[in-house]
Amino acid sequence: MNTTMQLENLRELFLLDPEVAFFNHGSFGACPKPVFEEYQRWQRDLEWQPVDFLGRRREGMINEAREKLADYLHTPVEDLIFVVNATQGVNTVARSLKLQPGDEILTTNHEYGAINKTWAFVCERTGARMVEHHITLPATSHESFVEAFWAEVTPRTRVISISHITSPTALIFPIAEICRRAREAGILTVIDGAHAPGQIPVDLTAIGADFYSGNCHKWLSAPKGAGFLFARREHHLMIDPLVISHGWGPDGTFASHNEWQGTRDISAFLTVPAAIDFQREHDWDSVRARCHRMAVDLHHRIGQMTGLDPIATDLDLWFAQMISIPMPKDRLREINDRLYYDYKIVPAGGTIGDKNNMRISIQGYNTPEDCDRLVSALAEIL
Repeated sequence: MNTTMQLENLRELFLLDPEVAFFNHGSFGACPKPVFEEYQRWQRDLEWQPVDFLGRRREGMINEAREKLADYLHTPVEDLIFVVNATQGVNTVARSLKLQPGDEILTTNHEYGAINKTWAFVCERTGARMVEHHITLPATSHESFVEAFWAEVTPRTRVISISHITSPTALIFPIAEICRRAREAGILTVIDGAHAPGQIPVDLTAIGADFYSGNCHKWLSAPKGAGFLFARREHHLMIDPLVISHGWGPDGTFASHNEWQGTRDISAFLTVPAAIDFQREHDWDSVRARCHRMAVDLHHRIGQMTGLDPIATDLDLWFAQMISIPMPKDRLREINDRLYYDYKIVPAGGTIGDKNNMRISIQGYNTPEDCDRLVSALAEIL
């Protein structure tokens, strides 16, 4: 199959409005038609026999779906549970930790807003404090990043909370080395992997984090409300469920304590295997590589137009399918509004300090024509 036919076939397999050039897969994802049909099949199955579905079959079905996801993430199934999204997973961990006044949570100024609020909430109630490492841009080497970040570690550092791929800037952080150093120092690591699964390979065993929370409904293209939380085996008893329900008890497990929370539509969880199969059937490694090339090319074209320097010196090292492109100061909201209302183009935006960046997501349904449309619109706006 040639590339043009492959592009057209993928585009037709998504439910997105064909009149819109959609460059914001990173915010809420987009579910392919075959995966969405499987999602609806599970929902119909639930409504057909609710008691049988939730009362008799739920545990077996959830376990089977978790086994498929655990294999995909290269981790034992016992260390993995389903959650609604990565933010819920981080909340589960953050609110379970027994922090003391003066303890420090080391993070960066590129973290997702909801995660920052989670730690602020915890600090307000425990007396711990959040230390925000300000990353020097442009990002250069992984080695210099790790050394600069690690210079913020103090004897009071109890937790490192950091993104695998950042939300505001799309930078891929070298988290495996940070996790390795943290383990040697006795510091817990909590990784926000919201944007990683499906966009880059994720090997939880190789990463070595204490806790890793990710989404399946973003780049893996599962239905909305499908995420996961990984916890190393020695930390299972540390985790307090956000909701106490019938799964809790002295003989319970990490999974039973946290996944069984009363009446819940688990269809999104059960559809995760279909999303994994969809990407494997469509050679998603090749799709990701093509999307990355399109993203880098788009960055070069827009950068030539604006004359603004990139936030990373090596675009292949620091970015995957999602990329952050600097925009003229104080014009980001105007530019994004014009793109949406005048041109039916949907990007995202992020601000770090006084720097404005347009965050562009390139997924399998995006085409070179979409990119040309964005460049032409920006030329008129700028």
